[in-house]
Amino acid sequence: MEKLQTIVKIIADNKNNMEKRNLNIDLDSLDIQILSILMNDASVPYTEIAKKLVVSGGTIHVRMKKMEDLGIIKSANLTINPQKIGFDICAFLGIYLEKGSQYNHAVEELKKVKEVVELHYCTGSYSMFAKIICRDTDHLRQVLNEGIQGIKGIQRTETIISLEESIRRQISLLD
Repeated sequence: MEKLQTIVKIIADNKNNMEKRNLNIDLDSLDIQILSILMNDASVPYTEIAKKLVVSGGTIHVRMKKMEDLGIIKSANLTINPQKIGFDICAFLGIYLEKGSQYNHAVEELKKVKEVVELHYCTGSYSMFAKIICRDTDHLRQVLNEGIQGIKGIQRTETIISLEESIRRQISLLD
């Protein structure tokens, strides 16, 4: 159901980084239309986008290169359905660190745990919040006990198992 998606992030929260690089993000309506088409279906050829938007294929290439260089387009990924290949458990993990200073070490160690598919540094009760994908509850227990909870600096974790993903989408660029 989900196709290759172009992951897009408008850099509002990265304002300081952009100012340091002295870049001025100036997206016009054509850029927004191109992004919207590709966010819906990243397999659409540039030539088809060009026809739809009544511009040349070269224009689409130039605009895409500009948005990649600006960091607006982060990557293009193939999205699979983990359940279709035997990974039936999606869990969210609240991670408490002993000290905030152990964050960088914990991140480096969590990168080694292949079941961790997302990791966020966050405010609130948890120091970090992770999304993990496992085959079954036994695999989840193994990842937690033998992988994550053994990482130096991780004080404890709280696990929330997802029963169903009801919404998955990108931000909307068009009103």
